Order: sequence, then C-alpha cells, then structure tokens
Amino acid sequence: MHSSVWLYGITFVLLLVSFFMDKKKTLMALKKGWKSLSTIAPEFIAVILLVGILLAFISPTVISAMIGSNSGFLGVLMSTVVGSITLIPGMIAFPTAAIVLGQGAGYTQIAAFVSSLMMVGVITLPIEIKYFGKKITFARNILALLFTFLVAYAIGWVMTV
Repeated sequence: MHSSVWLYGITFVLLLVSFFMDKKKTLMALKKGWKSLSTIAPEFIAVILLVGILLAFISPTVISAMIGSNSGFLGVLMSTVVGSITLIPGMIAFPTAAIVLGQGAGYTQIAAFVSSLMMVGVITLPIEIKYFGKKITFARNILALLFTFLVAYAIGWVMTV
C-alpha cells in the first residue's frame, strides 16, 4: 500500500511540474489519456469479469492436485495452459503461487504457471490483435510461451541443485 501511495504522489508532483511548464500540452495529454482509457475500459472490464468467473471454478487445491511436484511434463503443460488462459495481477499471482507451492505443487510447475500467467495472454488475444495486429500478437505470445518453458525448467533445476 505504501509503495502505491508513493507512486501516486510522485506521479501527481510530476503532473504538476508538467502543468506549470506547459499547461496546454499537459491538458492535451490528459485528454488523450482519458480518451484512450475510455476506449479500452469496456474491453478490459469484460476480460476482468471473464477471468473472475473462471477463477471462481478453479481453487488452489484443485490446481495443486494437477500440478504436484511428481507430475512431470504433463504438470508443466497443464500449469502453462491454466496460466495462459488466466489473467491475474502479480500482487495476487505470487501469493497464490506460494499457497499452491505450500500445498505440494512443484517448483517447475509453479514457475510455468506464473510465467505463462504474466506473459502469455490467451484471453486478451482479441484486444492485443486489435491494437498490435495478428503478426505481432502471435509472435509475442509464441515467444512468451517458449520463454515460459525455459524459465520453468531453469527454476526447477535451480531449486533441485
């Protein structure tokens, strides 16, 4: 909470500095930002609602049963799929990962889950395609997916050495 207050405070101070340096540009930037937010907000809210509904059906206990430390590649694959179709902020993802890890999930599987959760966006594909195009969206997601497996196995290896 304290870091958020600091960030908002710094942002407000910098906004004031910008306003006093050039009122016209600052107001124009604020208007553009508001317009952009109001354009993206309905789609973003729809994604958040969809994710909330999805998470209502998936509990940490169920996830840990599927991705236990002995589940091997299948567990890593399942973790990657679940992470890819889920959209959770980092402040929720990391504590959730710690809980699932405490319930018997493997480090490799949790690393795959968190990596894909933070980097791969199956649910956000339509929004990404709209703003970045198909080619960039699919390239980014494929590279993120490959990096997810690399990170997962690197974490698994480090934690077992």
